[in-house]
Amino acid sequence: MKTLAVIGTGNMGGAVVRAVCRGTEPSEVCIANRTPEKARRLAEECGCVMSQSGAAAARGAKYVLLGVKPGDVTPALEEIAPILTDEQVIISMVSGVTAQEIHRALGRGNRVVRVLPNTPCAIGKGVMLIVPCFDMEREMADELCDLFSGCGLVGFTDEAHADAGMVIEGCTPAFAYMFIEALADGAVHTGLSREQATQWAAQAVAGAAAMVLESGRHPGRLKDEVCSPGGVTIEGVRVLERRGFRGAVTDAVVAAHERSGGSR
Repeated sequence: MKTLAVIGTGNMGGAVVRAVCRGTEPSEVCIANRTPEKARRLAEECGCVMSQSGAAAARGAKYVLLGVKPGDVTPALEEIAPILTDEQVIISMVSGVTAQEIHRALGRGNRVVRVLPNTPCAIGKGVMLIVPCFDMEREMADELCDLFSGCGLVGFTDEAHADAGMVIEGCTPAFAYMFIEALADGAVHTGLSREQATQWAAQAVAGAAAMVLESGRHPGRLKDEVCSPGGVTIEGVRVLERRGFRGAVTDAVVAAHERSGGSR
């Protein structure tokens, strides 16, 4: 039995395949995509197996991961339903589609797990949240943690908090890219080259994030340690506060959560 079949290898599906193949024997991963050439290139890159159809990929796989677009979920499930066995577990990373909707489209009682990855999973620096939609055994939880360990941080949440989790880990890369770009723009204005400004700003943001994670200290405390009295940094902080920086970020997270349906 194969470990994992991945149906749909777009940006997010491809990121997860790359992550899984770093920590799992690639021959245990089988992929399929509506555009076979895209799947072929990914299979050659990662060393995994390519199938010509979703049903062929899913046959005999312990876990079947759906990486298709929301509008393609029903056709994908209808294709694989006839070949599934009761023991196979469906893993869905399709946004906005609940486990109940997957069960209805599948027409079978297979167990369903939702996962919420983000794009930095492709380089092992991402977040993969697992949402068990049944009473998951400890053995399976450990197995899924191992399977997705190449993504970066692997965590669990429940259905009630899935939308909030999806926003904070899924949207944050876009927000962070905007912040890095804005930092670089300011640095270019002061005389740095674009290459220097972008590289140094990105590394500074990565280092600050690592400090929060590795020290376990509150980010406000870490910020205070950088702000000398009457110094350069506190002047920049003063301007950010005056322009509503933190309020704007908080509002962006809340707005994204509401758009995701999390306010229901």
